[in-house]
Amino acid sequence: MTTTAAPGTAERTVRKNPPGAAPRTRRSGKPRRTALPYLLLLPALLLELLVHLVPMVIGIVASFKELTQFYLRDWGTAPWAGTANYTVAIDFDAPVGEALLRSFLTTCLFTVCSVGLCWLLGTAAALFLQESFRGRGLLRTLFLVPYALPVYAAVITWAFMFQRDNGLINHVLHDQLGLTDSPPFWLIGDNSFLTLLVVSVWKGWPFAFLIIMAGLQNIPREIYEAAALDGAGVRQQIRRITLPSLRPVNQVLVLVLFLWTFNDFNTPFVLFGRAAPQAADLVSLHIYQSSFQTWNFGTGSAMSVLLLLFLLLVTGTYLLLTTRGRKSPRA
Repeated sequence: MTTTAAPGTAERTVRKNPPGAAPRTRRSGKPRRTALPYLLLLPALLLELLVHLVPMVIGIVASFKELTQFYLRDWGTAPWAGTANYTVAIDFDAPVGEALLRSFLTTCLFTVCSVGLCWLLGTAAALFLQESFRGRGLLRTLFLVPYALPVYAAVITWAFMFQRDNGLINHVLHDQLGLTDSPPFWLIGDNSFLTLLVVSVWKGWPFAFLIIMAGLQNIPREIYEAAALDGAGVRQQIRRITLPSLRPVNQVLVLVLFLWTFNDFNTPFVLFGRAAPQAADLVSLHIYQSSFQTWNFGTGSAMSVLLLLFLLLVTGTYLLLTTRGRKSPRA
Protein backbone atom coordinates (compact mmCIF):
# COMPACT_ATOMS: atom_id res chain seq x y z
CA MET A 1 0.00 0.00 0.00
CA THR A 2 1.42 3.32 -1.04
CA THR A 3 0.64 6.73 0.31
CA THR A 4 0.86 9.80 -1.90
CA ALA A 5 1.31 13.16 -0.26
CA ALA A 6 -0.86 15.97 -1.37
CA PRO A 7 0.71 18.65 -3.60
CA GLY A 8 2.43 21.42 -1.59
CA THR A 9 2.68 19.37 1.60
CA ALA A 10 5.56 17.34 2.97
CA GLU A 11 5.33 13.80 4.22
CA ARG A 12 5.74 13.64 7.96
CA THR A 13 6.84 10.62 9.92
CA VAL A 14 5.93 10.49 13.56
CA ARG A 15 8.09 8.36 15.80
CA LYS A 16 6.54 7.21 19.00
CA ASN A 17 8.50 6.32 22.09
CA PRO A 18 8.40 2.68 23.06
CA PRO A 19 6.13 1.80 25.96
CA GLY A 20 7.64 2.62 29.31
CA ALA A 21 10.44 4.81 27.87
CA ALA A 22 11.04 8.36 29.09
CA PRO A 23 10.07 11.12 26.70
CA ARG A 24 12.91 12.43 24.59
CA THR A 25 14.07 16.01 24.94
CA ARG A 26 15.36 18.08 22.09
CA ARG A 27 19.02 19.10 22.10
CA SER A 28 19.71 22.58 20.85
CA GLY A 29 23.24 21.72 19.61
CA LYS A 30 24.85 24.61 21.57
CA PRO A 31 27.16 23.69 24.45
CA ARG A 32 25.80 24.35 27.85
CA ARG A 33 27.52 27.35 29.33
CA THR A 34 28.61 27.33 32.92
CA ALA A 35 30.52 29.81 35.01
CA LEU A 36 33.05 27.26 36.27
CA PRO A 37 35.68 27.71 33.47
CA TYR A 38 35.59 31.47 33.90
CA LEU A 39 35.96 31.18 37.66
CA LEU A 40 38.96 28.91 37.23
CA LEU A 41 40.60 31.37 34.81
CA LEU A 42 39.89 34.38 36.99
CA PRO A 43 42.95 34.06 39.31
CA ALA A 44 45.31 33.70 36.34
CA LEU A 45 43.74 36.68 34.60
CA LEU A 46 44.05 38.83 37.72
CA LEU A 47 47.71 37.89 38.18
CA GLU A 48 48.40 38.59 34.51
CA LEU A 49 46.72 41.98 34.89
CA LEU A 50 48.70 42.90 38.00
CA VAL A 51 52.08 41.52 36.99
CA HIS A 52 52.26 42.35 33.28
CA LEU A 53 49.51 44.53 31.90
CA VAL A 54 49.39 47.23 34.56
CA PRO A 55 53.18 47.87 34.59
CA MET A 56 53.17 47.82 30.79
CA VAL A 57 50.49 50.50 30.61
CA ILE A 58 52.28 52.59 33.24
CA GLY A 59 55.54 52.29 31.27
CA ILE A 60 53.88 53.39 28.06
CA VAL A 61 52.33 56.42 29.78
CA ALA A 62 55.68 57.27 31.43
CA SER A 63 57.39 57.25 28.03
CA PHE A 64 55.36 60.32 27.07
CA LYS A 65 56.29 62.28 30.21
CA GLU A 66 59.36 64.15 31.42
CA LEU A 67 59.71 61.75 34.31
CA THR A 68 62.88 62.41 36.31
CA GLN A 69 63.91 62.01 39.95
CA PHE A 70 62.02 65.18 40.83
CA TYR A 71 58.66 63.51 40.13
CA LEU A 72 59.22 60.08 41.67
CA ARG A 73 56.90 60.73 44.61
CA ASP A 74 54.04 61.67 42.29
CA TRP A 75 54.89 60.61 38.77
CA GLY A 76 51.45 61.57 37.51
CA THR A 77 52.32 65.27 37.90
CA ALA A 78 55.31 65.02 35.55
CA PRO A 79 55.05 67.35 32.52
CA TRP A 80 53.79 65.90 29.29
CA ALA A 81 56.66 65.45 26.81
CA GLY A 82 54.83 63.95 23.84
CA THR A 83 57.23 62.10 21.54
CA ALA A 84 60.32 63.97 22.76
CA ASN A 85 61.67 60.91 24.59
CA TYR A 86 61.34 58.78 21.46
CA THR A 87 63.06 61.45 19.40
CA VAL A 88 66.01 61.45 21.80
CA ALA A 89 66.19 57.64 21.79
CA ILE A 90 66.25 57.27 17.99
CA ASP A 91 68.52 60.24 17.29
CA PHE A 92 71.56 58.17 16.40
CA ASP A 93 73.74 61.23 15.86
CA ALA A 94 73.33 62.26 19.51
CA PRO A 95 75.16 60.50 22.36
CA VAL A 96 72.01 58.87 23.78
CA GLY A 97 70.82 57.46 20.46
CA GLU A 98 74.30 56.42 19.41
CA ALA A 99 74.82 54.47 22.64
CA LEU A 100 71.41 52.81 22.27
CA LEU A 101 72.14 51.79 18.68
CA ARG A 102 75.51 50.34 19.65
CA SER A 103 73.91 48.40 22.48
CA PHE A 104 71.17 47.17 20.15
CA LEU A 105 73.66 45.87 17.58
CA THR A 106 75.69 44.19 20.32
CA THR A 107 72.54 42.50 21.59
CA CYS A 108 71.64 41.27 18.09
CA LEU A 109 75.10 39.75 17.59
CA PHE A 110 75.05 38.21 21.05
CA THR A 111 71.56 36.75 20.51
CA VAL A 112 72.41 35.18 17.16
CA CYS A 113 75.59 33.58 18.52
CA SER A 114 73.97 32.39 21.74
CA VAL A 115 70.83 30.95 20.15
CA GLY A 116 72.82 29.26 17.39
CA LEU A 117 75.28 27.63 19.80
CA CYS A 118 72.51 26.60 22.21
CA TRP A 119 70.58 24.94 19.42
CA LEU A 120 73.67 23.26 17.98
CA LEU A 121 74.89 21.86 21.31
CA GLY A 122 71.39 20.83 22.36
CA THR A 123 70.75 19.00 19.09
CA ALA A 124 74.13 17.25 19.15
CA ALA A 125 73.66 16.11 22.75
CA ALA A 126 70.10 14.91 22.09
CA LEU A 127 71.18 12.90 19.05
CA PHE A 128 74.11 11.42 20.97
CA LEU A 129 71.88 10.29 23.84
CA GLN A 130 69.17 8.95 21.57
CA GLU A 131 70.82 5.54 21.39
CA SER A 132 70.62 3.27 24.41
CA PHE A 133 73.87 2.60 26.29
CA ARG A 134 75.04 2.17 29.86
CA GLY A 135 75.12 5.45 31.76
CA ARG A 136 72.74 7.31 29.46
CA GLY A 137 70.42 8.29 32.32
CA LEU A 138 73.34 9.69 34.31
CA LEU A 139 74.52 11.78 31.36
CA ARG A 140 71.02 13.13 30.79
CA THR A 141 70.87 14.21 34.42
CA LEU A 142 74.29 15.87 34.27
CA PHE A 143 73.39 17.73 31.09
CA LEU A 144 70.32 19.22 32.77
CA VAL A 145 72.21 20.50 35.83
CA PRO A 146 72.97 23.98 34.37
CA TYR A 147 69.28 24.45 33.56
CA ALA A 148 68.22 23.38 37.05
CA LEU A 149 70.64 25.67 38.90
CA PRO A 150 69.41 29.11 40.01
CA VAL A 151 70.60 31.85 37.66
CA TYR A 152 72.28 33.93 40.33
CA ALA A 153 74.19 31.02 41.83
CA ALA A 154 75.44 29.85 38.44
CA VAL A 155 76.47 33.31 37.18
CA ILE A 156 78.21 34.26 40.43
CA THR A 157 80.22 31.03 40.20
CA TRP A 158 81.26 31.91 36.66
CA ALA A 159 82.18 35.43 37.78
CA PHE A 160 84.62 33.98 40.34
CA MET A 161 86.03 31.60 37.73
CA PHE A 162 86.71 34.49 35.32
CA GLN A 163 88.64 36.57 37.86
CA ARG A 164 92.00 37.66 36.47
CA ASP A 165 94.34 36.98 39.37
CA ASN A 166 92.82 34.02 41.19
CA GLY A 167 90.19 32.67 38.79
CA LEU A 168 90.09 29.09 37.59
CA ILE A 169 90.02 30.04 33.88
CA ASN A 170 93.31 31.96 33.97
CA HIS A 171 94.84 29.35 36.25
CA VAL A 172 94.25 26.68 33.62
CA LEU A 173 94.99 28.75 30.50
CA HIS A 174 98.00 30.69 31.81
CA ASP A 175 99.51 28.79 34.73
CA GLN A 176 98.87 25.20 33.68
CA LEU A 177 98.78 25.25 29.87
CA GLY A 178 100.77 28.43 29.18
CA LEU A 179 98.51 29.49 26.31
CA THR A 180 98.67 33.20 27.17
CA ASP A 181 101.63 35.48 27.85
CA SER A 182 99.81 37.16 30.76
CA PRO A 183 96.53 36.50 32.54
CA PRO A 184 93.82 38.19 30.41
CA PHE A 185 90.96 40.28 31.73
CA TRP A 186 87.64 38.52 31.16
CA LEU A 187 85.18 40.81 32.94
CA ILE A 188 86.34 44.07 31.33
CA GLY A 189 87.42 45.03 27.84
CA ASP A 190 86.69 43.22 24.62
CA ASN A 191 86.88 39.77 26.24
CA SER A 192 83.73 40.53 28.20
CA PHE A 193 81.60 39.69 25.14
CA LEU A 194 83.13 36.21 24.96
CA THR A 195 82.64 35.79 28.71
CA LEU A 196 78.98 36.72 28.48
CA LEU A 197 78.50 34.39 25.51
CA VAL A 198 80.08 31.44 27.31
CA VAL A 199 77.92 31.89 30.40
CA SER A 200 74.76 32.36 28.32
CA VAL A 201 75.38 29.24 26.22
CA TRP A 202 76.28 27.16 29.27
CA LYS A 203 73.07 28.26 30.93
CA GLY A 204 70.76 27.92 27.90
CA TRP A 205 71.79 24.87 25.89
CA PRO A 206 70.29 22.30 28.35
CA PHE A 207 66.85 23.73 27.61
CA ALA A 208 67.38 23.13 23.90
CA PHE A 209 68.66 19.64 24.71
CA LEU A 210 65.54 18.89 26.76
CA ILE A 211 63.09 20.09 24.09
CA ILE A 212 64.82 18.37 21.19
CA MET A 213 65.21 15.15 23.15
CA ALA A 214 61.45 15.17 23.75
CA GLY A 215 60.83 15.80 20.06
CA LEU A 216 63.00 12.87 19.04
CA GLN A 217 60.75 10.49 20.98
CA ASN A 218 57.95 11.12 18.46
CA ILE A 219 59.98 9.93 15.45
CA PRO A 220 59.27 6.23 14.77
CA ARG A 221 62.33 3.99 14.81
CA GLU A 222 60.99 2.09 11.81
CA ILE A 223 61.81 5.07 9.58
CA TYR A 224 65.48 4.92 10.55
CA GLU A 225 65.55 1.16 10.07
CA ALA A 226 64.04 1.46 6.59
CA ALA A 227 66.52 4.21 5.70
CA ALA A 228 69.42 2.08 6.93
CA LEU A 229 68.24 -0.82 4.77
CA ASP A 230 68.19 1.52 1.78
CA GLY A 231 71.83 2.41 2.44
CA ALA A 232 71.39 5.82 4.10
CA GLY A 233 74.19 6.78 6.45
CA VAL A 234 73.97 8.66 9.71
CA ARG A 235 74.38 12.07 8.09
CA GLN A 236 71.71 11.34 5.51
CA GLN A 237 69.32 10.11 8.20
CA ILE A 238 69.82 13.26 10.23
CA ARG A 239 69.42 15.46 7.15
CA ARG A 240 66.48 13.66 5.56
CA ILE A 241 64.58 12.32 8.58
CA THR A 242 65.57 13.92 11.87
CA LEU A 243 65.73 17.61 10.98
CA PRO A 244 62.52 17.65 8.87
CA SER A 245 60.67 15.80 11.63
CA LEU A 246 61.92 18.26 14.24
CA ARG A 247 60.93 21.34 12.24
CA PRO A 248 57.82 22.19 14.33
CA VAL A 249 59.80 21.71 17.54
CA ASN A 250 62.68 23.84 16.30
CA GLN A 251 60.37 26.64 15.24
CA VAL A 252 59.05 27.05 18.77
CA LEU A 253 62.45 26.43 20.37
CA VAL A 254 64.26 29.08 18.35
CA LEU A 255 61.58 31.66 19.06
CA VAL A 256 61.65 31.00 22.82
CA LEU A 257 65.46 31.08 22.93
CA PHE A 258 65.48 34.33 20.96
CA LEU A 259 63.07 36.07 23.31
CA TRP A 260 64.82 34.81 26.44
CA THR A 261 68.29 35.74 25.19
CA PHE A 262 67.41 39.14 23.76
CA ASN A 263 65.65 40.17 26.99
CA ASP A 264 68.24 38.64 29.31
CA PHE A 265 69.01 41.01 32.17
CA ASN A 266 70.07 38.77 35.04
CA THR A 267 73.16 37.31 33.36
CA PRO A 268 74.97 40.57 32.46
CA PHE A 269 73.82 42.29 35.66
CA VAL A 270 75.18 39.59 37.95
CA LEU A 271 78.29 39.05 35.83
CA PHE A 272 79.40 42.66 35.37
CA GLY A 273 77.39 44.68 37.87
CA ARG A 274 75.44 47.84 37.14
CA ALA A 275 77.87 49.13 34.50
CA ALA A 276 78.67 46.52 31.86
CA PRO A 277 81.68 46.95 29.54
CA GLN A 278 80.94 48.45 26.18
CA ALA A 279 81.62 45.15 24.41
CA ALA A 280 78.94 43.40 26.52
CA ASP A 281 76.44 46.24 26.90
CA LEU A 282 73.16 44.47 26.19
CA VAL A 283 70.08 46.57 25.53
CA SER A 284 68.27 45.34 28.65
CA LEU A 285 71.11 46.46 30.92
CA HIS A 286 71.52 49.65 28.88
CA ILE A 287 67.90 50.61 29.50
CA TYR A 288 68.39 49.94 33.20
CA GLN A 289 71.42 52.23 33.26
CA SER A 290 69.58 54.94 31.32
CA SER A 291 66.71 54.82 33.79
CA PHE A 292 68.25 54.25 37.23
CA GLN A 293 71.66 55.88 36.84
CA THR A 294 70.75 59.03 34.94
CA TRP A 295 67.30 59.13 36.62
CA ASN A 296 65.63 59.82 33.30
CA PHE A 297 62.75 57.38 33.49
CA GLY A 298 60.91 58.95 30.57
CA THR A 299 63.71 58.19 28.12
CA GLY A 300 64.21 54.74 29.63
CA SER A 301 60.49 53.98 29.25
CA ALA A 302 60.63 55.11 25.62
CA MET A 303 63.55 52.73 25.01
CA SER A 304 61.57 49.91 26.62
CA VAL A 305 58.56 50.58 24.39
CA LEU A 306 60.79 50.63 21.31
CA LEU A 307 62.28 47.31 22.39
CA LEU A 308 58.79 45.86 22.86
CA LEU A 309 57.75 47.00 19.38
CA PHE A 310 60.89 45.47 17.88
CA LEU A 311 60.26 42.13 19.57
CA LEU A 312 56.62 42.13 18.48
CA LEU A 313 57.68 42.87 14.90
CA VAL A 314 60.30 40.13 14.85
CA THR A 315 57.97 37.62 16.50
CA GLY A 316 55.11 38.38 14.11
CA THR A 317 57.38 38.16 11.06
CA TYR A 318 58.91 34.91 12.28
CA LEU A 319 55.51 33.32 12.90
CA LEU A 320 54.29 34.50 9.51
CA LEU A 321 57.28 33.02 7.71
CA THR A 322 57.25 29.72 9.60
CA THR A 323 53.52 29.17 9.19
CA ARG A 324 53.45 30.10 5.51
CA GLY A 325 52.34 27.21 3.38
CA ARG A 326 50.34 25.52 6.08
CA LYS A 327 46.80 24.78 5.02
CA SER A 328 44.04 25.71 7.37
CA PRO A 329 42.10 22.68 8.63
CA ARG A 330 38.84 22.03 6.91
CA ALA A 331 35.70 22.60 8.88
